[in-house]
Amino acid sequence: MEKNIAVIRGDCSSPEIVTQALRVLDKIAQKHGHTFTYTEVDMGGAAIDKYGDPLPQSELDKCLASDSVLLGAIGGPKWEGMPGDKRPEKGLLRLRSGMGLYANNRPAKIWPQLADASPLKPEIVAKGIDFIVVRELIGGVYFGEHRTDTVNGEQVATDTMPYSEHEIERIGRIGFETAMKRRKKLCCVDKANVLDTSRLWRAVMHRLQKEYPEVEYSEMFVDNCAMQICKNPSQFDVIVTENMFGDILSDEASEITGSIGMVPSSSLGATTCGLYEPIHGSAPDIMGQNKINPIACILSAAMMLRYSFDMGAEADEIEAAVNAVLDDGIRTADMMSEGCTLVGTREMGDAILAKL
Repeated sequence: MEKNIAVIRGDCSSPEIVTQALRVLDKIAQKHGHTFTYTEVDMGGAAIDKYGDPLPQSELDKCLASDSVLLGAIGGPKWEGMPGDKRPEKGLLRLRSGMGLYANNRPAKIWPQLADASPLKPEIVAKGIDFIVVRELIGGVYFGEHRTDTVNGEQVATDTMPYSEHEIERIGRIGFETAMKRRKKLCCVDKANVLDTSRLWRAVMHRLQKEYPEVEYSEMFVDNCAMQICKNPSQFDVIVTENMFGDILSDEASEITGSIGMVPSSSLGATTCGLYEPIHGSAPDIMGQNKINPIACILSAAMMLRYSFDMGAEADEIEAAVNAVLDDGIRTADMMSEGCTLVGTREMGDAILAKL
């Protein structure tokens, strides 16, 4: 099978992890007779330095012409002083919107070998952590109107949080469909005691609920959910929520799994052309030091094979290789524990390749 993958190497330490993910993809292609061609795309800080724009249309067009997109991470201190519309993160928002990627899926799963690294009490971890946050990605406050006015001599900032029924229905349906493929439990997280958008979410989700009688459906306020993720994460299977809530909750969920360096993500829309990226940042403090954990990016590549290319067996091989490396006690610094072997970015890539 031939696939064209748009590759965004990203900023700071990010190119180091993307390099390891591409090594793994090349190994999979060699083993299974696939051909993966890579189209280099500049986005974020790299694009600002080159074009003065975090995502020029020419670079977005490369992504739209690809079969899928693999991204490392963007941003860093170098670009923090840029105007809002020129910041690296603006390129990511533009990419999601341009590709029509309305569903972000972030798994929160504890790898047994890293149970001791979770900040939660052992008795909580022992109950199991295995849920997924389905986050609406191109609506809500991040894409609403933003303005600053002068009122009575002082500045007043306003951010709007719009949602339409069809935006809620399409992400809600993905939530229900995802639950059907897992343990058939879905929790809609909102702030319906305060927000009209949340009350609309509930109305739409109640209509959808009738189509999925097998799914155990519940609702929870976002502040309570943030607490429950730490107190009793085993109660969750699939969480579906709007953009800002999902951004916050999925980052929280990643921290209870032992290392943010282990968590991949996928973003999909109406087609199989998706965006796959680790959820961590660009780690500017360890740039060029061969220290960043490449596993989240490698697992993101595995998600791309599974969800965009229908290569489930190949994705299973990558995940099994990661599991075997963890069984061998090989660790990068972010997940190091007593009795394990500390390795760098390249060496972790070597170890995973050896298991493939």
